[in-house]
Amino acid sequence: MLTHIDLAAIRKAQPDEYAVRFLFGGSITLLAGLVAQFYGPTIGGLFLAFPAIFPAGVTLIAKHEERRRRAKGLEGRERGKLAAGLDTRGALIGACGLLFFAFTVHVLLSALPTAMTLGVATLAWIASSILIWRLR
Repeated sequence: MLTHIDLAAIRKAQPDEYAVRFLFGGSITLLAGLVAQFYGPTIGGLFLAFPAIFPAGVTLIAKHEERRRRAKGLEGRERGKLAAGLDTRGALIGACGLLFFAFTVHVLLSALPTAMTLGVATLAWIASSILIWRLR
């Protein structure tokens, strides 16, 4: 599967869709900050790991695909679910890559300078995500 960037999609998005993403993401970040303030940064960090924009994004993807299919006179509900599912697969692969990133930082941070550790961890994230994508 080839990927591409569709800049025209930015113009198609409605202002209320951006507002939903902003409010949902901001609310999750605020919640993580409050949890960190009361329970410490370790527990607060777990809440920052929540994909703040993902739920709003998936619902908007499904809605857009459904609307696009209906405009062509077709039933779009199943197609919307499929499009959201494909986006979810990509998010899952990226999350697995982030696990490799976090593990690499955890292992190397005490042995290497911070910048080098982050560079190696970024390479681990990229390589593992590509590998998982190819294996799927």
